[in-house]
Amino acid sequence: MLTIEQALVDKIVAHARADHPDEACGVVAGALGSDAPTRFIPMTNAERSPTFYRFDSLEQLQVWRAMDDADEEPVVIYHSHTATEAYPSRTDISYASEPNAHYVLVSTRDSEDAEFRSYRILDGQVTEEEVRILGAGG
Repeated sequence: MLTIEQALVDKIVAHARADHPDEACGVVAGALGSDAPTRFIPMTNAERSPTFYRFDSLEQLQVWRAMDDADEEPVVIYHSHTATEAYPSRTDISYASEPNAHYVLVSTRDSEDAEFRSYRILDGQVTEEEVRILGAGG
């Protein structure tokens, strides 16, 4: 189960809406071993595409080094789907390389209601997990 603050959910959804019609992507870091996402890190979609995302390799290196320096790890890796449901594509699954991360997908296909879902992806196997949102009445 992913447990995440409402403020972080709001930031992820806002980033997804701001980059629409292109896919947005980023990370929410947390302390090593804690499984608690705390630091929102929006990243650049190097593809600038409505159907595909890829972290910019230099930016990713800098972000991962900063997390290492702060004794953090990527707790959430997120991206958006702009015209389809929030479910990992074959490409998303093939790129999933952080075995402990929660892979969050946000669909911005509905301008009023963002679909926010989380998955574990390990060895090509996708498992949807419950999302528990803290704060704002949660």
